[in-house]
Amino acid sequence: MLSAHELLGFMSPSLAMEILTYAYENDKPIYRATLNAVAEARKLRPVYFERQPKPQRHAAMLVSLARPALDAVTSGLIRAWLLKKHKAMLTDFLDALGIKHEDGVVDDLPPAMDDAKLKAAVETLLAKYPPETVAVYLHSFNEMNEQEWPNLATLLNADARLQLGAA
Repeated sequence: MLSAHELLGFMSPSLAMEILTYAYENDKPIYRATLNAVAEARKLRPVYFERQPKPQRHAAMLVSLARPALDAVTSGLIRAWLLKKHKAMLTDFLDALGIKHEDGVVDDLPPAMDDAKLKAAVETLLAKYPPETVAVYLHSFNEMNEQEWPNLATLLNADARLQLGAA
Protein backbone atom coordinates (compact mmCIF):
# COMPACT_ATOMS: atom_id res chain seq x y z
CA MET A 1 0.00 0.00 0.00
CA LEU A 2 1.06 3.54 -0.65
CA SER A 3 1.69 5.93 2.21
CA ALA A 4 0.38 9.51 1.99
CA HIS A 5 3.63 11.03 0.71
CA GLU A 6 3.83 8.31 -1.96
CA LEU A 7 0.22 8.97 -2.98
CA LEU A 8 1.01 12.64 -3.44
CA GLY A 9 4.14 11.79 -5.41
CA PHE A 10 2.36 9.35 -7.74
CA MET A 11 -0.81 11.34 -8.42
CA SER A 12 -0.94 13.76 -11.32
CA PRO A 13 0.59 17.17 -10.60
CA SER A 14 -2.79 18.77 -11.34
CA LEU A 15 -4.57 16.71 -8.67
CA ALA A 16 -1.82 17.36 -6.13
CA MET A 17 -2.12 21.08 -6.87
CA GLU A 18 -5.92 20.83 -6.57
CA ILE A 19 -5.60 19.35 -3.08
CA LEU A 20 -3.27 22.10 -1.88
CA THR A 21 -5.34 24.83 -3.56
CA TYR A 22 -8.50 23.45 -1.96
CA ALA A 23 -6.86 23.72 1.48
CA TYR A 24 -5.69 27.26 0.68
CA GLU A 25 -9.17 28.38 -0.38
CA ASN A 26 -11.39 26.37 1.97
CA ASP A 27 -9.47 25.06 4.99
CA LYS A 28 -7.13 27.72 6.34
CA PRO A 29 -6.12 25.80 9.51
CA ILE A 30 -4.96 22.77 7.48
CA TYR A 31 -3.23 25.00 4.94
CA ARG A 32 -1.46 26.99 7.66
CA ALA A 33 -0.34 23.81 9.47
CA THR A 34 0.90 22.36 6.17
CA LEU A 35 2.81 25.51 5.24
CA ASN A 36 4.37 25.71 8.72
CA ALA A 37 5.43 22.05 8.61
CA VAL A 38 7.01 22.44 5.18
CA ALA A 39 8.84 25.58 6.30
CA GLU A 40 10.11 23.83 9.42
CA ALA A 41 11.24 20.77 7.46
CA ARG A 42 13.17 23.02 5.08
CA LYS A 43 14.56 25.04 8.02
CA LEU A 44 12.88 28.22 6.81
CA ARG A 45 10.48 30.67 8.35
CA PRO A 46 6.88 30.40 7.07
CA VAL A 47 7.06 34.01 5.88
CA TYR A 48 9.57 32.86 3.25
CA PHE A 49 6.80 30.87 1.54
CA GLU A 50 4.12 33.45 2.22
CA ARG A 51 6.04 36.07 0.23
CA GLN A 52 6.34 33.81 -2.83
CA PRO A 53 3.69 33.89 -5.57
CA LYS A 54 1.12 31.19 -4.87
CA PRO A 55 2.02 28.93 -7.87
CA GLN A 56 5.72 28.95 -6.92
CA ARG A 57 4.92 28.45 -3.21
CA HIS A 58 2.57 25.54 -3.88
CA ALA A 59 5.01 23.84 -6.25
CA ALA A 60 7.76 24.02 -3.59
CA MET A 61 5.37 22.79 -0.89
CA LEU A 62 4.30 19.79 -2.99
CA VAL A 63 7.93 18.75 -3.52
CA SER A 64 8.43 18.68 0.25
CA LEU A 65 5.09 16.99 0.97
CA ALA A 66 6.05 14.10 -1.31
CA ARG A 67 8.95 13.21 1.03
CA PRO A 68 8.77 10.61 3.82
CA ALA A 69 9.59 13.09 6.57
CA LEU A 70 6.28 14.90 6.02
CA ASP A 71 4.08 11.82 5.63
CA ALA A 72 1.90 12.68 8.65
CA VAL A 73 1.34 16.22 7.38
CA THR A 74 0.55 14.96 3.88
CA SER A 75 -1.82 12.40 5.35
CA GLY A 76 -3.71 15.13 7.21
CA LEU A 77 -3.91 17.27 4.07
CA ILE A 78 -5.28 14.43 1.93
CA ARG A 79 -7.68 13.29 4.65
CA ALA A 80 -9.08 16.81 5.10
CA TRP A 81 -9.53 17.19 1.33
CA LEU A 82 -11.36 13.87 1.10
CA LEU A 83 -13.59 14.48 4.12
CA LYS A 84 -14.53 18.02 3.15
CA LYS A 85 -14.52 18.13 -0.64
CA HIS A 86 -15.42 14.52 -1.45
CA LYS A 87 -17.80 13.62 1.37
CA ALA A 88 -20.38 12.39 -1.18
CA MET A 89 -17.88 9.88 -2.60
CA LEU A 90 -17.02 8.60 0.87
CA THR A 91 -20.66 8.17 1.81
CA ASP A 92 -21.47 6.48 -1.53
CA PHE A 93 -18.69 3.95 -0.94
CA LEU A 94 -19.65 3.19 2.64
CA ASP A 95 -23.37 2.99 1.76
CA ALA A 96 -22.60 0.57 -1.08
CA LEU A 97 -20.67 -1.60 1.38
CA GLY A 98 -23.44 -1.41 3.97
CA ILE A 99 -21.13 0.15 6.57
CA LYS A 100 -22.70 2.42 9.16
CA HIS A 101 -21.12 5.89 9.14
CA GLU A 102 -21.71 9.51 10.00
CA ASP A 103 -20.99 11.79 7.03
CA GLY A 104 -18.33 9.42 5.70
CA VAL A 105 -16.64 8.82 9.05
CA VAL A 106 -16.65 5.29 10.47
CA ASP A 107 -16.06 4.27 14.07
CA ASP A 108 -15.57 0.54 13.49
CA LEU A 109 -14.68 -1.00 10.16
CA PRO A 110 -15.28 -4.70 9.66
CA PRO A 111 -12.02 -6.69 9.62
CA ALA A 112 -12.80 -8.00 6.12
CA MET A 113 -15.13 -7.24 3.23
CA ASP A 114 -16.85 -9.59 0.79
CA ASP A 115 -15.15 -9.53 -2.64
CA ALA A 116 -18.35 -9.11 -4.64
CA LYS A 117 -19.64 -6.30 -2.42
CA LEU A 118 -16.28 -4.52 -2.57
CA LYS A 119 -16.04 -4.77 -6.36
CA ALA A 120 -19.60 -3.48 -6.75
CA ALA A 121 -18.86 -0.52 -4.46
CA VAL A 122 -15.69 0.34 -6.40
CA GLU A 123 -17.59 0.14 -9.69
CA THR A 124 -20.21 2.51 -8.26
CA LEU A 125 -17.50 5.04 -7.45
CA LEU A 126 -15.75 4.68 -10.81
CA ALA A 127 -19.04 5.26 -12.64
CA LYS A 128 -19.70 8.47 -10.72
CA TYR A 129 -16.31 10.08 -9.93
CA PRO A 130 -12.96 10.69 -11.69
CA PRO A 131 -10.84 7.50 -11.55
CA GLU A 132 -7.78 9.25 -10.11
CA THR A 133 -9.82 10.76 -7.26
CA VAL A 134 -11.35 7.33 -6.57
CA ALA A 135 -7.87 5.77 -6.59
CA VAL A 136 -6.55 8.34 -4.10
CA TYR A 137 -9.54 7.75 -1.84
CA LEU A 138 -9.30 3.94 -1.93
CA HIS A 139 -5.53 3.94 -1.35
CA SER A 140 -6.04 6.38 1.54
CA PHE A 141 -8.95 4.36 2.90
CA ASN A 142 -6.90 1.17 3.07
CA GLU A 143 -3.74 2.85 4.36
CA MET A 144 -5.19 5.25 6.92
CA ASN A 145 -7.60 2.87 8.65
CA GLU A 146 -6.72 0.32 11.29
CA GLN A 147 -8.38 -2.45 9.27
CA GLU A 148 -6.60 -3.11 5.99
CA TRP A 149 -8.53 -5.26 3.54
CA PRO A 150 -6.21 -7.49 1.47
CA ASN A 151 -8.87 -7.80 -1.26
CA LEU A 152 -8.95 -4.00 -1.63
CA ALA A 153 -5.16 -3.94 -1.94
CA THR A 154 -5.37 -6.64 -4.61
CA LEU A 155 -8.06 -4.70 -6.46
CA LEU A 156 -6.01 -1.48 -6.32
CA ASN A 157 -3.00 -3.29 -7.77
CA ALA A 158 -4.95 -5.17 -10.47
CA ASP A 159 -7.41 -2.60 -11.84
CA ALA A 160 -5.73 -0.26 -14.36
CA ARG A 161 -8.32 2.44 -13.66
CA LEU A 162 -7.05 2.67 -10.07
CA GLN A 163 -3.36 3.04 -10.93
CA LEU A 164 -1.71 6.31 -9.99
CA GLY A 165 1.04 7.73 -12.17
CA ALA A 166 -0.04 5.70 -15.18
CA ALA A 167 -0.91 8.76 -17.26
